[in-house]
Amino acid sequence: MHGRSLPPPFVLGLAALVAGFSAPAAAQEPVPVVVELYTSQGCNSCPPADAFLGELARQPGVIALGFHVDYWNYLGWHDPYSSKKFTYRQKEYAMALRQTGVYTPQMVVQGRRGEVGSDRRSVLQAIAEARKGTPAATVVIEKLAGHRLRAVVSAAAGAKGANVYLALFDRRHTTKVPRGENEGKTLTNYHVVREWKKLGQLDGEKAEFSITAAGEKGEKRSGAAILVQQGKGGPIFGAAVAYID
Repeated sequence: MHGRSLPPPFVLGLAALVAGFSAPAAAQEPVPVVVELYTSQGCNSCPPADAFLGELARQPGVIALGFHVDYWNYLGWHDPYSSKKFTYRQKEYAMALRQTGVYTPQMVVQGRRGEVGSDRRSVLQAIAEARKGTPAATVVIEKLAGHRLRAVVSAAAGAKGANVYLALFDRRHTTKVPRGENEGKTLTNYHVVREWKKLGQLDGEKAEFSITAAGEKGEKRSGAAILVQQGKGGPIFGAAVAYID
């Protein structure tokens, strides 16, 4: 369902993040909480949520990711960061969360709660609740030479069979929009996801992945996030993020 109709009535890893962090320091960090914003430059109610995501991205313990959907592109402006992959992911959440459809702006917190993206109170409450949980998986990301990374995922029995996903993102983009619902505005988007793919599945208690933090055509990205998630659109068991520049 298109439109903004509403649904019915790291920087941080768990044990360590990037090279240079000691284990004791990382152990004191907040539980990583993944906040996914589903947004579009063609949606005139999205800019406040985009700005809010930028604020969340600066909070310790929050892994903020901006997924630009493609179902607003027909209104005269094609969002350059939109992808059918991201729309599909949001639809998976809609089914898992038993929503009547998809809408923008929406924030999904830890794969468990979907809230209106500009509803600060509800989103912050969802983040606070997610921090009370005990993660079933830990993710450690190590920076290697260049744009290469190594991710090690350790999981409890309850996370066996979970999917491991990689999101490559750019920290920030500013765009002048000449057409569509945001005609004449200059929009700023944060932690814009550019690449999204499944790395594998957890068959045992530990798995290791080698990652290149660059796009399919070699474009360098600002950061990489690893998400360990139950099925498609299920709860997120653990996550971590590393910033490349």
